[in-house]
Amino acid sequence: MSLRILVVAMFLLTATGLGLIAYQAAMPDRPARLAEQAPAPAPEAHYLTAARNLPAGTLARDADFAAHGAAAGTAPPDAIPDTPEARAGIRGALIRRYLEAGAPVLQDDVLRPRDRGFLAAVLAPGMRAIAVGVDAVTGVAGLIWPGDRVDVILTQEMDRENAGPAHRVVSETVLSDIRVIAVDQDIVQGAAPDAGAAGKVARTVTLEVSPGQAEKATVAQRLGQLSLAIVPLSAGPARTGIATVSGADVSPALSRAEQPAGTRVQVIEGGKRNEVTFR
Repeated sequence: MSLRILVVAMFLLTATGLGLIAYQAAMPDRPARLAEQAPAPAPEAHYLTAARNLPAGTLARDADFAAHGAAAGTAPPDAIPDTPEARAGIRGALIRRYLEAGAPVLQDDVLRPRDRGFLAAVLAPGMRAIAVGVDAVTGVAGLIWPGDRVDVILTQEMDRENAGPAHRVVSETVLSDIRVIAVDQDIVQGAAPDAGAAGKVARTVTLEVSPGQAEKATVAQRLGQLSLAIVPLSAGPARTGIATVSGADVSPALSRAEQPAGTRVQVIEGGKRNEVTFR
């Protein structure tokens, strides 16, 4: 009887030892299996926010927007996602309401260039839109964008009978500090940046002017060539008068060449004619 009990006890001890060994062998794998079973973190969504304070009427640029990350499902309703397609769609768009820096940009906050009534919405009350033809030189090499402000300079050549060489070519600023609202039709319609800037020179620039300035610009285009000069953001005091610049103002040599060498008098004596110069 004692031998049988001894055998049973040894068997129990052996089984217990084997169970402990098996349990310890399985312990390192348990955390790994728990990690595999843990739920994956929620994906992050990105939407656009205002990178700075954007007043109503602003023509949007890429630098006006920043990306903000949030857990999926927590982004504001109708927030514009931060994707290349969404950014391209609102490039040049009109900001409809004031947006503080950091505020989410919602679908209804912008009027896209392709939307109906975009150009009319861009204009301030009482203003008009007029297109001015430009080329690579007069259009500042394609570096003018909607939202910039420009001076419009008229250069014309006077009649040879009414002006000498020093005053034959004249230039004057006919419009000052005018807002650009579109550059070619492609940019108005929200084309990608390379469509308007890379390898393509603007042919027309649309300006926001008063009715009187629209008439003035129309006449100026018939008189001569119009050029645009970009106005800095801090333009300083407004110009009080229109200065006309001629060849004599630019080239002193041309001015001196036109000055009369002296007063010439023709003396007639009988059938003889002599020309006398008084200096």
